[in-house]
Amino acid sequence: MKINFKKSINHGFTLIELMITLSVASILLSVAVPSYRSFVQDSLLITQSNSFYSALAFAKSEAIKRNIRTTICPSTTSTSCTDSTTWSNGWIIFVDNNSNKSVDAGEQILQVTPAFTGGNTLTTTTKTVTFRQDGFSPGSAATFSICDARGSDYSKSIILSNQGRFRTETGTRGSCS
Repeated sequence: MKINFKKSINHGFTLIELMITLSVASILLSVAVPSYRSFVQDSLLITQSNSFYSALAFAKSEAIKRNIRTTICPSTTSTSCTDSTTWSNGWIIFVDNNSNKSVDAGEQILQVTPAFTGGNTLTTTTKTVTFRQDGFSPGSAATFSICDARGSDYSKSIILSNQGRFRTETGTRGSCS
């Protein structure tokens, strides 16, 4: 007579194994989530700072290339400038034939940028920036502050000189009030 012993195979987890797995997962998540949130906020600030920096570079290069003044100004309509120092609602870049810092009939709009997402702000003390044919921006010196809910310590600033040069800084010059 032959006796067959079948090995029994368990398909599943014990309650203790499941509790240990959940404990380890919750510890990992409690460490990772705050770091991930900070990473996302930093990435958004950098992206928005690069977007505005690129817009300034584009406006300057178009002024030189076209041999005519170009102006960048805040805009909510995509067709005209707003009388505001808050740029986070969007901006436009246009050829300013008559140098009056407003879009007139026949003046070409070169670029339209929509509002920032994520509740971030872009503010300064100037309402327009105009680049001359030589790339200079006399009277347009300003510091543009890009801020989120964390305040000035995390802000990104773009500093524009009268010579048309611009540079970025992090958390040192930004005013997020």
